[in-house]
Amino acid sequence: MKKKITGSLMLLMVLALIIPIGLNAKVVKIGVQAPITGKYANEGQGIDQAVRLIVEQKNAQGGLLGNKIEVISEDDEGTAVKAAFAAKNLINKKVMAVIGSYTSTCAAAPQKMYYKAGVLQTSDGTSDALTKHAYWTFFRNSNPNSAEAIFTANHFINQRHYKKVAILSDYSSFAVGLGDAVKKEIEKLGGDVVYYGKIKAGNQNFTPILTKIKSLHPDVIYFSGYYSDGGLLRSQQVQLDIKADFYGGDANDNVDFVKLAGSAASGSYLINVPTPSLLPYDDAKKFLADYEKKYGMKIPSIWTILNVDGLRAIMYAAEQTNSLDTKVIADFLHNMKKPFPGFTGPLSWDKKGERIGSSYFAYEIQPDNSYKVISK
Repeated sequence: MKKKITGSLMLLMVLALIIPIGLNAKVVKIGVQAPITGKYANEGQGIDQAVRLIVEQKNAQGGLLGNKIEVISEDDEGTAVKAAFAAKNLINKKVMAVIGSYTSTCAAAPQKMYYKAGVLQTSDGTSDALTKHAYWTFFRNSNPNSAEAIFTANHFINQRHYKKVAILSDYSSFAVGLGDAVKKEIEKLGGDVVYYGKIKAGNQNFTPILTKIKSLHPDVIYFSGYYSDGGLLRSQQVQLDIKADFYGGDANDNVDFVKLAGSAASGSYLINVPTPSLLPYDDAKKFLADYEKKYGMKIPSIWTILNVDGLRAIMYAAEQTNSLDTKVIADFLHNMKKPFPGFTGPLSWDKKGERIGSSYFAYEIQPDNSYKVISK
């Protein structure tokens, strides 16, 4: 009987040691809100896969403050309505932070929801409107349209000396905002915008609007929309023998732009922050290699890297403050003494959640589909 009691006591002692650990263990939930399906699926899947790889690597190192990280993904399909539903689901699942979305429209739609729930949100959306409310929960990991517009206008007017510029956008808030900003900056420098119009995204036949542009004899056609239309615009421009140079804004910087443009991709131009292959940081190069090894493909664009930089900065802030409280993390990010060393360069934010400092490049796409930097 004594042996049985002793054995029982020993079992209870072991359970007493084990059970509190189980009760105290915490899973840190990170949400991904991105267009995992739909016309921007290439970008959404890249963001989702990259976040999962970062988390996998972090968990292998012991997790975040000793806690396992779990990724919960919600597909916003690139629409504002789906973005709101995705956000509601992520908030209900008690995520600490959300990475995404890819488009400004889908980042803006649930922005207030995340703010009210105290959920951190970091996005590559470039619409200037994303930081107008100065929500403490929001951190932009890219740069706004206004910064890109200044670079673009200077490149067109002072470097390339274009006399006549045609600008196209789609109807998204991002593309309209960027197109408006580029037009304004070009006119500030004395440039002549001979045409400014909009296409319906996904239309696929842009011959009528390109024919109208051809009659105006522009030196350059600038498209502020997304790669899914930009590649086709460039292809159809060449088919119509329009001699103007073609420039795509940052959302055209995607491997599928080249696929859609086909042979016409060669000789076209893109403007964006440094493309992944040109990132000069060893940690970035290692992550690019890790991503390709795990998924058997290259990172789709710089937007993937910008999004995981946001996640990495949030994890860094949690560790520096020894806290998973989102307000504590946000206060740290808003008041960092020195920038966080991101894959895409030093990261810090102002009080509105705007990223401080970044550089833009202009690229010419070569016959082998590689990029040649022509301005930075």
